[in-house]
Amino acid sequence: MPTQLANDNNIHEIRAKIAYNGEVLITYIDQNITFEELLHEIIVICRFAPNQLFTMKWVDEEGDPCIISTQMELDEALRLYELNRDNEITIHGKW
Repeated sequence: MPTQLANDNNIHEIRAKIAYNGEVLITYIDQNITFEELLHEIIVICRFAPNQLFTMKWVDEEGDPCIISTQMELDEALRLYELNRDNEITIHGKW
């Protein structure tokens, strides 16, 4: 189930702006989230069917979309989020 409100006791959460189907949804994810956990979060928040195929992309500091399809790509997105001290990470879901 998506974490709709940030837990003040957990400073390791990242504000994630999820853009899908013309909507923008806000959730909070753990900075140590696994790729599989993020997939589940996106499935729930976007109301995808469990077997629905979709693509996740995050938007880098230059505004370019970067695909997240592996743990390594997710780790890089989270590393750059930390490095740039961004306020949030923007993820687009597309099926």
